[in-house]
Amino acid sequence: MSSTVIKPTVYVETTVISYLTARQSRDTIIAGHQQTTRDWWKTCHGRFELFASLLVLQEASRGNPEAAQERLKVLNTLTLLDVRESAEVPAQKMVDAGAIPEEAVEDALHIAIAATNGMQYLVTWNYRHIANAIKQRFIAEVCEKADYQPVVICTPEQLMEES
Repeated sequence: MSSTVIKPTVYVETTVISYLTARQSRDTIIAGHQQTTRDWWKTCHGRFELFASLLVLQEASRGNPEAAQERLKVLNTLTLLDVRESAEVPAQKMVDAGAIPEEAVEDALHIAIAATNGMQYLVTWNYRHIANAIKQRFIAEVCEKADYQPVVICTPEQLMEES
């Protein structure tokens, strides 16, 4: 009797794809994040089921055409989640609650898409609006009030295997 191993589900936000495919930055912090992302990417496929959304696809399509092409090439390897209408309600509630500013409604939508699709993790380098320890409590409250399990928001570094 064979048993199927169910892998944890991860919503990959746009910043991770950008750090994965970008030229090496001269900024030491960004360069470190880029290397961590590349290291994580080498091992994550065997350990997680990776997902993105049409919103990630749209964001990755912006900017320099050659860079966008590299991002889209990576995204073609991931399963795209439905952007459910039901995601708009918790996203707007995150904005209304002040967890995410109005001008960053797309960040709230990433979180809501992950939650409404039952993702276990949302991986990002966006510390300003998503992987922000102060905001995460408010984000979790909004998800719970909308009857969705809050997604664990983290960076690739936090999902790394032990060496």
